[in-house]
Amino acid sequence: MWSDLLLQAALILISIFTYLFMHNIPQNLYSKLQMRRQARTIQARRHFVLGAQRLAQARTAKDLSSSMRMTLAKSAEEEAEKAIGINAKDAALHLLKAMALEVQGFKTSALDAMNVALSPLAAKSLSVPERAEALHKQAELKLAVSKGEQIDSAVEDLIESVRLKGDNVKGLCLLGELYEKKKLSEEARKSYEDALKIQPDYSAAQDALARLSS
Repeated sequence: MWSDLLLQAALILISIFTYLFMHNIPQNLYSKLQMRRQARTIQARRHFVLGAQRLAQARTAKDLSSSMRMTLAKSAEEEAEKAIGINAKDAALHLLKAMALEVQGFKTSALDAMNVALSPLAAKSLSVPERAEALHKQAELKLAVSKGEQIDSAVEDLIESVRLKGDNVKGLCLLGELYEKKKLSEEARKSYEDALKIQPDYSAAQDALARLSS
């Protein structure tokens, strides 16, 4: 009896799947799902581009008043939020939000957004150079927010940043400055020397080495 019931159930399932595939129903559903995903991706990118444009205006336009800069930065933040609402796994969207918040002076919130961008949820969407730049920026924000209390954490970020992107001259110099604050003169000297190997005329590294030698 049970074998008969199972056989009938199997035949019914086969009939259903045969009907579905004959009428391309699974393929049509998959195509519609793909189209919706593509539409959401395009929408998120549209918000990102608009936000990036407004952030660039807020940061570079010299003839803007302070209030207009803040308005543009706030608008950039809002566009980033809209994009994140569509795709929270795209690190670039969180980076945009972090930079917009920084322009507005909200460095603690900017650091929070940067942490999300570099979290396992989103960081895999970054290229190696992008991740290096983000780590460098995260270190700067940590130092700005904590007033130097997160030196060890910032050093870790910068070490990873220069490992990923060896020609990061500014990152090497900031790493050297932090080593100096930690009284690690030899490590600081090496960081400045590495920076000069990349850019021999970099004045910040030259001045730092001269200071260490005096």
